[in-house]
Amino acid sequence: MPVELRGQFEYWYHNQTNVVRWGNSLSSPYVAECGVRQGGLTSPKLFNLYINALIGELSSTHVGCYIDGVCLNNISYADDMLLLAPSISALRKLIGVCEDYAASHGLMYNVKKTEYMVFGVAGKKSPNNVLPITLNGIPLNRVAHFKYLGHFIADDLKDNMNIERERRALSVRANMLARRFARCTVEVKVTIFRAYCTPLYAGALWASYTQVSLRAMRTQYNNAFRTLMRLPRFCSASAIFAEARVDSFMAVLRKRSASLLNRIRGSGNSLLKTIAVRFYNNVKVSADRRCSGNGGGGGGSSGNAVRHSQRWRCNRSQIIKLSQKHEQGMEAH
Repeated sequence: MPVELRGQFEYWYHNQTNVVRWGNSLSSPYVAECGVRQGGLTSPKLFNLYINALIGELSSTHVGCYIDGVCLNNISYADDMLLLAPSISALRKLIGVCEDYAASHGLMYNVKKTEYMVFGVAGKKSPNNVLPITLNGIPLNRVAHFKYLGHFIADDLKDNMNIERERRALSVRANMLARRFARCTVEVKVTIFRAYCTPLYAGALWASYTQVSLRAMRTQYNNAFRTLMRLPRFCSASAIFAEARVDSFMAVLRKRSASLLNRIRGSGNSLLKTIAVRFYNNVKVSADRRCSGNGGGGGGSSGNAVRHSQRWRCNRSQIIKLSQKHEQGMEAH
């Protein structure tokens, strides 16, 4: 870095003052003694330069979990760091590296926000009795699940909590949209549903869950569209999505998963490439097993099609009529 630019940053950070705004009032100015400027354009780059050495030291220990011979012992996003270790002793060594780096660089870890979790092996429950783990001499709290970047990670590796969280959030969004956009046309409602209800946060990461939780999420997704369009609850979900040209719940999940895998494959990160290769090999083996196990075509598909055709469906004209009827009722009031 040029000397002039470094001197500019030193003067900038040594002489900056901050204030807190509450409505139209401002607090007394105070000096920021640590950290980068909140919302500054150069802040992410400066923080990366500051913390990149710690990531390098952790990776150079070669202590951690391995995926196809590639060591993975830390995952970092800004100041949120996750350590992965196969044993208590390995985790203690990684924490020791973090403690030494913090002491030499003037950092201080928040022990209250630092937790640890023990995963079970091959579907088994995690052990109840483990040796204590400390950070700066203070014992860390053990948890059964925690939230990392908005995604819940559980010690049993189940995604039921994430599905339930997204189901509740979708219910809140759907009710809000149904109240605020009740008078809008069908085309506007469809556009709003695509924008606010189809993005399922971290839905592509759902891999292990119960059918009950997934069925509840799918039902909530279908009911959200019915509520927004003012349709009866007993109408066919597949029919209304097809008429409105909106992706069904399973179609949304498949597209999200395919998009995530495509971005992982195209990434320049060696760890992500390793995960992509492992995933592709597992999918290929599963597909080969299905092909070898199937003896012929699906004989029950025609019967399912007949039963499905006998169900009451809402076509596009019925959707428009129901929406117009509701608008006329609102105008009459």
